[in-house]
Amino acid sequence: MRFALFGNTYETYKSVYAEQLFAVLSKHDAEVYVEKDFYDFISQSQTCLPEVAGIIDHVTDHQVDMAISLGGDGTFLKAARCIGNTGIPIIGINTGRLGFLADVSADEMETFFAQLHEGRYMVRERGLLELIIGDDNEHPAYALNEIAVSKHDSSSMIAVRTTVGGEHLATYMGDGLLIATPTGSTAYSLSAGGPIIYPQADVFVLTAVSPHSLNVRPVVIADDKTIELCIESRSGSFLVAVDGISQSYPEHTMLTLRKASHTIRVVKQEGSSFFHTLQKKMMWGTDPRE
Repeated sequence: MRFALFGNTYETYKSVYAEQLFAVLSKHDAEVYVEKDFYDFISQSQTCLPEVAGIIDHVTDHQVDMAISLGGDGTFLKAARCIGNTGIPIIGINTGRLGFLADVSADEMETFFAQLHEGRYMVRERGLLELIIGDDNEHPAYALNEIAVSKHDSSSMIAVRTTVGGEHLATYMGDGLLIATPTGSTAYSLSAGGPIIYPQADVFVLTAVSPHSLNVRPVVIADDKTIELCIESRSGSFLVAVDGISQSYPEHTMLTLRKASHTIRVVKQEGSSFFHTLQKKMMWGTDPRE
């Protein structure tokens, strides 16, 4: 098989996992194309570099069967951005902390790739949010987790006028607003008080961040609805973060969000289940008295 490899480029001590991965892949005669930034990183941290099939800037540079994300969920999100609408499935190997998207642990690599080589794996579709900023329909942004609208400074609130399906929903006053996919419901939205949503549910969730109101609660909507946001801010600007990547925009810039026409395909271990992941990663339903 041919793989495109993306990896964590911040923590040098984790380069040992790359060595383990290359050793496992070589047993199955895999061709590995390494993303340029990650290749430069391991070049600095390893004295003996593994033989690779090539170095790539974009995953479309080479026809590959699957992509591998070696790191945490942030690395997985980076891989998803690079994969785009190619439909190439992503394997997430977790060397970070939680690893909700990257759920194959480092000590499971050998077993997992043996099963993969035998065709014993599952592929799950994950929906995306598409973001249009202003009237720039030619350059949409895509989020696997969430779009976060937030204030530009720490001294004052912003007002987020929100329309869903052409109908006014609310004007959220506070630190910001999150629009999350089911995949992102266990990320930033959860920490802001949003609900956990089954990954294959056809919905989005709107979760206010530190709302200046006692009667504001998260809202779950069907993902066939278009969401429009208009932001007012005393500072004259606000931030938009697409899966954690932020950029500043002037107030009153219109944001249009809707379901993307393509999905991200995630490779899961045979027998993997969302509820088991909740229990394992978040101690969901665990009784501390036991």
